[in-house]
Parts: sequence; C-alpha cells; structure tokens
Amino acid sequence: MAHLEAPLFKKMALIGIGLIGSSISRAVQKHGLVGEIVCSARTKDTRRVAKEMGLVSAAYEHSKDAVVGADLVILCTPIGTYAKLMEEIAPYLEQGALVTDVGSVKQTVVDLIEPRLPEGVDFVAGHPVAGSEKSGPAAGYADLFDNRWWILTPSEKSTDAAVEKLTQFCSAFGSNVEQMDPKHHDLVLAITSHVPHLIAYNIVGTADDLQEVTRSEVIKYSAGGFRDFTRIAASDPTMWRDVFLNNKEAVLEMLGRFTEDLTALQRAIRRSDGDTLFEIFTRTRAIRRQIIDAGQETAEPDFGRSASHDEK
Repeated sequence: MAHLEAPLFKKMALIGIGLIGSSISRAVQKHGLVGEIVCSARTKDTRRVAKEMGLVSAAYEHSKDAVVGADLVILCTPIGTYAKLMEEIAPYLEQGALVTDVGSVKQTVVDLIEPRLPEGVDFVAGHPVAGSEKSGPAAGYADLFDNRWWILTPSEKSTDAAVEKLTQFCSAFGSNVEQMDPKHHDLVLAITSHVPHLIAYNIVGTADDLQEVTRSEVIKYSAGGFRDFTRIAASDPTMWRDVFLNNKEAVLEMLGRFTEDLTALQRAIRRSDGDTLFEIFTRTRAIRRQIIDAGQETAEPDFGRSASHDEK
C-alpha cells in the first residue's frame, strides 16, 4: 500500500511496546500514517531497544509523559493494567484525542475505560486478531496485521467520526476491519482463541506432570499435535492470565460446552463407537477447509518450522 498524502494522526502514543505495539509502529511507519511515534515502557531496557530499533522517537518511563500532545493513544499492555493506566493518563489526554486498545477481551475493557475517560476524548475499543507466541519490541514486524481481522467494538463513548478514522487507520496497513458488540466479541473469541489457549496450557502441563513419562521423552517424541500445543502454551503468561480473569463468563460457558462434547467423545471411545467418531472427525475436518478458503491459513504443510502469524 502506498503512503497517504498526509498522516492520519500527528502523534501516536503506544502505551507498552511488545509484539503488538512494535508491529503497529512498524506498520504505521511503512505506510506513513502518523507524524510522530512515542511510547512508554516500564523497563529501561525495553525503552532502549525501542529507540535503538527506530520504533519511536522518544520512550518514556511514565505513560502520562507519552500521551501529552498525542491525538492517538493505543493501550498495548495486559488488560489488568488498564484501570491504573487510565487513572494516570486521563488528566494528560489532549482534547479531541482518540484512545483505543489491543486487548483480546472487550466488555471488561469498555467497563474499565469509559468511566475514567475525560470529556472531549474519544474511545473505541479494538482487538487485532493476530500475533504469535513471541514477545518484546524486537518480535514485531510490519506485516503482522496484513489480511488479519481487526475487530472494533464501539460503545457509548465512541463517536461515528472516531470509529471511521480508526477504521481507516487499521485498513491502511492491511487489516480487515469489522465492528462487533463487545459482549458478542468476547463470546466468539472465547471459543476461537481463549479456550484453545487454555486447553494448550492444560495439556502441556499434564504432559509435564506425568511421572511415568520422562520430560526428555515428551520432547523427543513430540508429534505435530503436541508440538503445536507447546507453541500456543509458550504465549505471554501475564497477558493470558488477564484474558481469563477478564472474560470469565464467556470462557466458562464455552468450557462447559467443550466438556460436554469431550464426554461424548469419551463415551464413543469406551463403547467402540467408530461411526460416531468418524462422523465427528469428518465434520470437524471441514472447518480446516473453511479457514483456508477464508484466507486465514494456507494449505501448505508447516510442521512448526516457519514464522507463525497465529491468531490470539
């Protein structure tokens, strides 16, 4: 995509600059969407890396310093930090600024941010459905969001103009933008992302706990299925802890359904019911084809060796 004739925003403040924040910076610079990019980060080393890599022109320890003069503020830290962050930055937000985030839970985010938002500041919650198990400012890349969904969940503090401008911003670096109700988003992501991550964490933990199988054997004989689970289970523990604590209702509902279906599979295996197993496996196999047809995956074999753009 070509650069826009003029930047969409004069100054973007990234609150946190890990995988997603650094990828946003790279994408924004690639497409000329912002005049100036700054960030805040807790650790001195992260701030140093962000500046050395040219991700930002300035890196601050305190978020309130980063948002001064910014007309776009993106929260890129774990959801559990949002309430404290908003208390810190609210007095320093510029009138007319747009605040958004990248968290994978949305109703809780809306509930946390809206009451703390000053008058005259727009807010549109968002979720880029893209990522990998890697983290840190060096892990990002400009094409992370290319042909990936970026879900916006407008709420009472979201003006039509802000939604339109954020849509233009995300679309400019290749995202497919869609709007969704916050609560509905959380239900959809519970089954497509959150529960799969929970299962991955659980199965890898179970394998590690087994006394009759040594850890070296688990690693040595890892077939593709278990290896893929370990990649997912290597995701940022702080981020995923906050996801489950803040999407509790939807995750528990999906876990209940999953447990019922798992019990049905257990029953079919116990009864040697091959017909039921074959029917379920045939039906679920079709889901893979639909994901490929939707352009969210390729059919080529990957055995866990290539760079991953997996959804979060």
